[in-house]
Amino acid sequence: MNDTLLNLVQLIISVLLIVTILVQVRGQGTGLFGSSESSFRTRRGIELTLFRFTVFLVVVFIGVSIISVRFF
Repeated sequence: MNDTLLNLVQLIISVLLIVTILVQVRGQGTGLFGSSESSFRTRRGIELTLFRFTVFLVVVFIGVSIISVRFF
């Protein structure tokens, strides 16, 4: 039961992580592997929030993965 619940949580987090990464890539420019601009810019507003949410999802995903392997 707990193993199934952890697998479901991992699945949901991984889908959210994929979506947030794809949204960030879509906002970067025309190319998939980088922006057409070579200048440095800082993240602001929704872009910063989305970046922080992505980092949070990665940390939670790694934590759930460690718990899944360690205890089940």
